[in-house]
Amino acid sequence: MKILGIETSCDETAASIVENGRTVLSSVISTQIDIHHQYGGVVPELASRNHIEAIVPVVNEAFDNAGLNKNQIDGVSVTQGPGLVGALLVGFTFAKSFAYAQKLPFIGVNHLEGHISSVFLENNSPEFPYVALLVSGGHTSIYYVKSHTEYELMGQTRDDAVGEAYDKVSKMVGYGYPGGKVIDDLAKKGDKKKIKFPRSYLEKNGFDFSFSGLKTSVNRYLKLNENYMEYISDIAAGFQESVIEVLSYKILNAAKIKGCNDIAIVGGVAANSRLREKVTNDAKKYGINVYIPSIEYCGDNAAMIASIGYLYLKKGLTTELNGDVYSRPKVVSGKKHK
Repeated sequence: MKILGIETSCDETAASIVENGRTVLSSVISTQIDIHHQYGGVVPELASRNHIEAIVPVVNEAFDNAGLNKNQIDGVSVTQGPGLVGALLVGFTFAKSFAYAQKLPFIGVNHLEGHISSVFLENNSPEFPYVALLVSGGHTSIYYVKSHTEYELMGQTRDDAVGEAYDKVSKMVGYGYPGGKVIDDLAKKGDKKKIKFPRSYLEKNGFDFSFSGLKTSVNRYLKLNENYMEYISDIAAGFQESVIEVLSYKILNAAKIKGCNDIAIVGGVAANSRLREKVTNDAKKYGINVYIPSIEYCGDNAAMIASIGYLYLKKGLTTELNGDVYSRPKVVSGKKHK
């Protein structure tokens, strides 16, 4: 079964064709980073306009790269939410129209389910049940994953998402948006022990997160040290270590409490080199296996959307053509489609 996946939840226009939920035949991503960089973040109206311009060329390229034509796919899967409403509507409306014209089954999927499913695009994947840490610009959550379509939310951020905290700290020091790779690269040159910022564990045995206090602590430090640019790499390393120690502790604690031998790290922040290194090293102490998607499948992409869509379409679950998008996160718990 070959599924066309479409993703336009934020500032990437993406299309992919995936066979049987695991074999990626093509994956095309058109990013808008250069457009939004000058504004310090994603401008929703600009994102929507650029999705409109990019959606047809991106989908056509996905077909070309896969060596297929529009009559050789078996269904269409698209991000229905959460995300920016205007951006979502571009991909969702296009996907509905495409499916209707080609007389294909159509499924709108939860963007977060797509990220959780991204580990199954790799040759090696976790065994059920496992726990997943989803970390991105808009989300920081831990899930107990029972099957491909059954999840239990164990904890989530109470304020800033991890990626959002990175972007804000990057903006504080004048590097702007997006901040994830900037801070990661700076931290590689710094001493993570030189400047110690607070670790916000909240409850040690709980699974919620909070990063607003850390962001405030960094801001206060910068104001008290006017010459901070002289040791910006140490600041980045100290900030990053504060974030990642908490992430690693909580996901491994979740695995121990649930009795899982496997964990997965997914979402855009899963591309962070220090997060990948620390969780992998910490997990070895407990004999826990770590699964992280390739860098190309960490950020927003359509292959993960096609993958989870395949699983629902295989069950005969589809979305009505009068369905609509949603902007706010819904609890991922194996939702059903009509």
